[in-house]
Amino acid sequence: MTVDCRPRILLSRCIEHEHCRFNGGTVSSREIAELKPFVDYVTVCPEVAVGLSIPREAIRMVLVDGEEHLAGSVNGHDITRDMLDFSERYLRELHDIDGAVLKSRSPTCGIKDVKIYPSPGKVASLGRKTTGLFGSAVIKQFNTIPVEDEGRLTNFRIREHFYTRIFTHRRFADLKKSPTMGKLVDFHTNYKYLFMVYSQKELKIAGQIVANHDKRSLGSVLDEYEAALSRLFEKIPRYSSVINVLMHLMGYFSRDLSPQEKSFFLDQLELFREGKIPQSSPVLILKSWVVRFQNDYLKKQYFFEPFPSELVSILDSGRGR
Repeated sequence: MTVDCRPRILLSRCIEHEHCRFNGGTVSSREIAELKPFVDYVTVCPEVAVGLSIPREAIRMVLVDGEEHLAGSVNGHDITRDMLDFSERYLRELHDIDGAVLKSRSPTCGIKDVKIYPSPGKVASLGRKTTGLFGSAVIKQFNTIPVEDEGRLTNFRIREHFYTRIFTHRRFADLKKSPTMGKLVDFHTNYKYLFMVYSQKELKIAGQIVANHDKRSLGSVLDEYEAALSRLFEKIPRYSSVINVLMHLMGYFSRDLSPQEKSFFLDQLELFREGKIPQSSPVLILKSWVVRFQNDYLKKQYFFEPFPSELVSILDSGRGR
């Protein structure tokens, strides 16, 4: 399956792009570098955008009368209102985004794990965590697209879930540019087994929306289907759901396979269940059967390649955070 779309990703500019951190540095990310040939990045540094220099005093989240404020870590200069105004203005004008990757733990961009301090100066954090001001605004504004930080993408399962979502979102966004019911039917058909991995319940609901028994307008159908997509991708699928679909797909070929081939495939499934091999191993066996037996229906299934195969990597930090 060829690369058929290019997602647009909002990205903290300090990650693999410009030296704009408070200390004049940048942030390395293997995942962001490897993703670059397949997406279009829209980069932003909110701190520079509100007038802070490079380098600059580090800022932190502090409590002021029980409320979270963004302020200089030494001089205590409060930039909360500037950041909120910038976030509202910038995100209101930002369109056609399929996902976001923001700087982890940043008091501006962090989507979680942002430390809260009782005041500026040399004081210990309160031991509580929050979300950065800009990060919080992104999550609120774009509540149907995936928002991650570069640290979480080092986790194999989180990364593949993110990649699957951004490429699916872009394909659906491209469909909406010149939509027809026929295109929507094809989209849903080609995603059947990938959606089955995520949620059989939501797959059924999405199928009912596409069937459109009530003869609603195309616009209404698309809106309802998009909402179903968002619900479908809320959680990373369980291993048991993946195995169920792999077994289902093997059924397409069971009458043509030798006992030894079936046994080998089932052994691979057990190794996958035990976490000893990646999902790609049994999937590759199925793909070889799709080619061998020339199954045109399965050739179009995004289950086999929801995102470019060049991005498949089993490297994993082991931390999901």
